[in-house]
Amino acid sequence: MTTLRPFTFDDLFKFNNVNLDPLTETYGMSFYTQYLAKWPEYFQLAESPSGQIMGYIMGKVEGRQHNWHGHVTALTVSPDYRRLGLAALLMKFLEDVSEKKRAYFVDLFVRKSNQVAINMYTNLGYIIYRTILDYYAGDQDEDALDMRKALSRDTKKKSIIPYTQPVRMEDLHEADMQ
Repeated sequence: MTTLRPFTFDDLFKFNNVNLDPLTETYGMSFYTQYLAKWPEYFQLAESPSGQIMGYIMGKVEGRQHNWHGHVTALTVSPDYRRLGLAALLMKFLEDVSEKKRAYFVDLFVRKSNQVAINMYTNLGYIIYRTILDYYAGDQDEDALDMRKALSRDTKKKSIIPYTQPVRMEDLHEADMQ
């Protein structure tokens, strides 16, 4: 049986089995501790009966007015525990927290090449809102897809009307204020 519980500082020393995946963004320790301090309710993990970390989700709530939303910063499941519905369970958790915070939508960024994740998010009700050019830096820069799911507060579903043109990183804040 899987247990969902809040991520703790001690878990930072135990989650390498989950983070050692080429599609998982790994951040510095201060990044994780900032999320734990500012948005602890958005940082959850799935744990096996033996205490093994199976996966986790890290997010936050941000924006203003009609742009007030939950954001998925990281979602990852250990290869040993994939295809068991854990990612969907963790996403549902974050969506529920965002509903309680009266957010209009939940968004996330995903690599354009990560078709498995894109399909999963689509099956969970997310739409491709826009493309962000060269979002992921590396040997070869890669575009991100900004995917969104409207929550109950967005009764007219305005938050998920997709952009027709890609945007650049430097245009993100300006585009979100419109």
